[in-house]
Order: sequence, then C-alpha cells, then structure tokens
Amino acid sequence: MSLKEKLMDDLKTSMKNKDRTRKNTITMLRAAIKQREIDEKIELTDEDIIEVIAKQVKQKRDSIEDFKKADRQDLLDITLEEIDILSAYLPEQLTEEEIDEIVKAVIDEVGANSSKDIGKVMGKLMPQVKGKADGGIVNRIVRQYLK
Repeated sequence: MSLKEKLMDDLKTSMKNKDRTRKNTITMLRAAIKQREIDEKIELTDEDIIEVIAKQVKQKRDSIEDFKKADRQDLLDITLEEIDILSAYLPEQLTEEEIDEIVKAVIDEVGANSSKDIGKVMGKLMPQVKGKADGGIVNRIVRQYLK
C-alpha cells in the first residue's frame, strides 16, 4: 500500500472515529502533498511524500518555542499531538549515536578537516539520512567535528 493510500485510509478512519486532530492533521498533510504535485507537475513518490511529512514536522517543531513564549498551552498540546501523528508516517528515526557514526564515516570519506568543509560533508551526508534524521541535529554533530 502506498503512503497516499495509507493516508486516505487513515483519514477515513479518523472521520469515522471523530478524531478531529488526526483528521485535521492528515487533511493538512494531503493538501501539502497535493500542492507540491501541482507546483511541480509531478506525481509524488513515497520518498517525496516522506520529504513533505518531514518538512511539516520541522515546521511544527519550530512553532513550539513560539507557543511556549506566548504561554499558549492549548496550541502547544495540539502541535505536539500533530507531530506525533505525522511522525508515525516517517521511517524509523536514527539515534544521535547512529548519526554520529555516519558523520564520522562521511568526514573520513571526503577528507574534511575544518569548518570550511561543512558544505561538502552535509552535501554527501544528507541524502544518506534524508527522512531519518533532523537536519538540525545532523548539522550540530557535523559542527562538533569540524571546528
């Protein structure tokens, strides 16, 4: 079953169960997928859909700090629930230790030794961890090694 089909099935289930947050989250995600398909005039693959989901999760995570500053616990709770719902569609996330090992291997592979080489390392590294790791965490770990 493709990811699109799974999303449609989950949307129907959430509507039957009257789970508003799940229904709204999946509807928002399907709209983002459709928008990208229209913009790029292509049919998205499961891998492309995972990119869209990861982007949505990142946007939600970025909102969390704003909600904390504004003391909006209601929005914070909804956003955290939406992140959980979206994360269920992402592949298993890598641990920091696993990311660390991949970073070391890529640094050795490209022969990076200073902060000037971060672009080279990230360019080689991100396709390997795409959808499986947060880019901010990856960047932080790379910067620890390349100072």
